[in-house]
Amino acid sequence: MENPRLETLRRLLADNPANTFARYGLAMEHVRSGDLNGAVQEFEAVLVTDPKYSAAYYHGGQALEKLGELDRARDLYRRGIAATRDPHALSELQAALDILGD
Repeated sequence: MENPRLETLRRLLADNPANTFARYGLAMEHVRSGDLNGAVQEFEAVLVTDPKYSAAYYHGGQALEKLGELDRARDLYRRGIAATRDPHALSELQAALDILGD
């Protein structure tokens, strides 16, 4: 049986593909269900629509780390650091990047 939240979010996106809130929600549902590749795809889609959506950089990077895609995670964190002006988000992204090292 399909996850009802996934169904709802997909319907919202069918009506408005640029809905970053719904797209981010869909990405997080993919994380919760263990579909990390699907999550990364949706986080990247969020960033196409809204390149300043800092949480998508952070959680996308976390999903990439879990997939063992450390270079891609570093790249996503760096992109987020360059895009965000929020001090809290900047600190989280920098900490995540520091943990991975260069």
